[in-house]
Amino acid sequence: MKTLRHDGPLVIGAGLAGLSAALEAAPARVIVATPSPLLEACASAWAQGGMAAALAIDDSATLHAEDTVEAGAGLVEAERARALTEDARATIQWLDQLGAPFDRGADGTYHLSREAAHSRARVARVGGDGAGRAILSALVTAVRASAHVSVWDDARLTGLVQDETGRIRGAILQRGTRKVRVLAPAVILATGGIGGLYARTTTPGALQGEGMALAWMAGAEILDPEFVQFHPTAIRLTVAGPDSPLISPLPLATEALRGEGARLVDRTGAYLLGDDDSADLAPRDQVARAVFAAEMDGRGAFLNATRAIGEAFPTDFPAVFAACMRMGLDPRQAPIPVVAAAHYHMGGIAADADGRTTLAGLYAVGECAATGVHGANRLASNSLLEAAAFGRRAGQAARRETAGDSRALTLLAGEPLPEAGLDALRDVMDRYVGVVRDRAGLSTALDCLSTLDGAYPDALPLVAARLVVEAALGREESRGGHYRRDYPDTLTPARHSRLVRQTEQSAAPVLAAE
Repeated sequence: MKTLRHDGPLVIGAGLAGLSAALEAAPARVIVATPSPLLEACASAWAQGGMAAALAIDDSATLHAEDTVEAGAGLVEAERARALTEDARATIQWLDQLGAPFDRGADGTYHLSREAAHSRARVARVGGDGAGRAILSALVTAVRASAHVSVWDDARLTGLVQDETGRIRGAILQRGTRKVRVLAPAVILATGGIGGLYARTTTPGALQGEGMALAWMAGAEILDPEFVQFHPTAIRLTVAGPDSPLISPLPLATEALRGEGARLVDRTGAYLLGDDDSADLAPRDQVARAVFAAEMDGRGAFLNATRAIGEAFPTDFPAVFAACMRMGLDPRQAPIPVVAAAHYHMGGIAADADGRTTLAGLYAVGECAATGVHGANRLASNSLLEAAAFGRRAGQAARRETAGDSRALTLLAGEPLPEAGLDALRDVMDRYVGVVRDRAGLSTALDCLSTLDGAYPDALPLVAARLVVEAALGREESRGGHYRRDYPDTLTPARHSRLVRQTEQSAAPVLAAE
């Protein structure tokens, strides 16, 4: 295996968080490693809703933080939420300077939408529903123009390098047919979420939790991995007909549609969440369960935007409009069929606001990190904000790391899961670790994972899936995105799930005491 000694941060992942970190690490030299060309296979490019920030005169960072804490169902760290919301305006301005084309009114002020669980309209949008790709495109342009950043767009993470003290000293990257060991003073994981572990997902299928799996194998703390957010309005697209398998990943009908007055109904036209005009802007976990229940009992779930959006669809929400028209449905005239689908992972590698994990030399940013700002239920459009704001902070912190002595190095490596194994895993996760869970289903999921482990013993997606299932079994309550039909109540006080690998020989996660 070839070894490269690099004198600056090594960033794994090229989404909004990874590129923000890379830009802010200047003047340190940065390698950005990603398995696909820039703008491909990253969830931030697919985000529709926008970026939350207190930009209106009747809003404040304090109110934004309060909404964030409230939505998180008892598990948001208030200090981290304040750090995020106080950085929001500066983050928007930074992205503006890089060329992100946020929608503005005739007077130059930002066009702001209200989304679920926000007390104010504070979501800055781009092109109606094109925020993620437009913002990321601005960063890609900046990265390509930055002399301090080198991009390897053929490099897949397969392992981490660790010394005898536990410090992370680098990573193992697969580039074509060869592997490269890159030694660096800091490794920043920006590897995305776990949506690819599910068949019903709105995220790229390549996002399978490998970064979280490797961090756990190295001994990093994993925080609250059971909390998966299911988006209630993934557009129901099938391969052939109504009873055929769903296409994956599923296109998204942005929450901004409901912010503009679209309503969730069943096939008879009855409202799923009640008659109140704001009922459909309840926290996402509540809305997702209503959509799931309507599907399970045969009523079906549909998003009716014919009145709220109507003829403005092609200009105000072009991505949703195009997705619907491709399936032969005109959303100006008919409701959009929707399902709940895996959308965002609130849990992940425990990290602070600067991206530092519990292992020296290892940083985590974006969806693979659990920084304490999302809790049990992410507030809508806080994810792009966190990726950029905390990504910048991580880059600034990582550039100050020094290489030190690299003796007694250990390689921690894993493998991808072949397609047959992925299909089986995704079926298990959809069936037993979805919107509604119980002990019987989660126990069945563990048995299935053990069988798959026997066939694919080094598969990182299976490690990631086990972290989710073990924590879900251990949380005998319902809170936020984690709903247990056998434990429907919410316990007091709220507690985190903290999973650590205690020994090299442990084959399963260990739930640490609070």
